Amino acid sequence: MSVAVLIFDSVTKLPPEADGAVVITGSHGAVYAAYMSAKYGCRAAIHHDAGIGKDEAGVSGLAYADKLGMAMAAVATASARIGDAADLQRRGTISRANALATKCGVVPGMPVREAAELLKQAPWPHTMPSAKGESRYLVEGVICADSASLLIPEDRGRIVATGSHGALNAATATAPFQPLLLMFNDAGFGADRGGVLALAELDKHGIAAVAVAAQSACIGDGRSTLQDGIVSTTNAAAYRLGAHVGGSALALARVVSEKLRQR
Repeated sequence: MSVAVLIFDSVTKLPPEADGAVVITGSHGAVYAAYMSAKYGCRAAIHHDAGIGKDEAGVSGLAYADKLGMAMAAVATASARIGDAADLQRRGTISRANALATKCGVVPGMPVREAAELLKQAPWPHTMPSAKGESRYLVEGVICADSASLLIPEDRGRIVATGSHGALNAATATAPFQPLLLMFNDAGFGADRGGVLALAELDKHGIAAVAVAAQSACIGDGRSTLQDGIVSTTNAAAYRLGAHVGGSALALARVVSEKLRQR
């Protein structure tokens, strides 16, 4: 039986065809993203390393996948745009591989296309993971969502710190909810500044948005974005609210919260 290689910009909503396939996804390589790949039955997965970042959160899913028996590799942030699986496949190069992927011959520096072919021999089926959910928390009046996909209509006009990267598809996911201020992880900026392309798009919708440095906060963790994050870039709407590069995300949230209370 031939093994398919499939590409998806996000790992959060894979189709049934992913079961048994090698999947290249634009999602980061943190634990929850690895969980989603395993949940959908992927034979093997290639994710973006999101700049690796604080506590190596951007590739933390590789060890998790190994424990499940699933081969997984990550793509160097400088080689391809996060959130764009076609770009990963076209010009991405491998930065990390877990033990099972290494056994298939996947090594750092290898083109993603070549790695995907080698991963067709990865062991399958693997152990299905125990249920794992992303979470929303309230910290000092700020919504902390581990993923941009967790925004809800009630977030309109609020401050939301997400654990997501700020790639272009993040704008599509969040703009309809019209938060006052959004925070993302910059995923190391990466190729074509792919990790922060959402900010300019959100500006068009009048939504203030900043990204925090991947080295300052753990991607996939909204509370880390808020509590640990240092702003690395800002759109015009956020600048008008008081955001500036090098500033604390938490300090910014406090300033904006005070402005809201004074309205």
